[in-house]
Amino acid sequence: MSVNLSNLPVEEKNIIELEKQAAFLVWQIRESKAMPEHIETQANKISDSREREAFLDFITKYKQIMNVA
Repeated sequence: MSVNLSNLPVEEKNIIELEKQAAFLVWQIRESKAMPEHIETQANKISDSREREAFLDFITKYKQIMNVA
């Protein structure tokens, strides 16, 4: 079953985008292309508290998946 992401509500699209950004940031940290401090910098740019919490949860998830401390 395919899902057209463009039909999702804006809030869900934002959460999906935040997950992609979190995965990419953790990958950058693993590859030494970014520093761990960038997590806090990126999180502070997110004004919505629900989205910020989701972003930090995704960071934790991808740190575990990619074995990043």
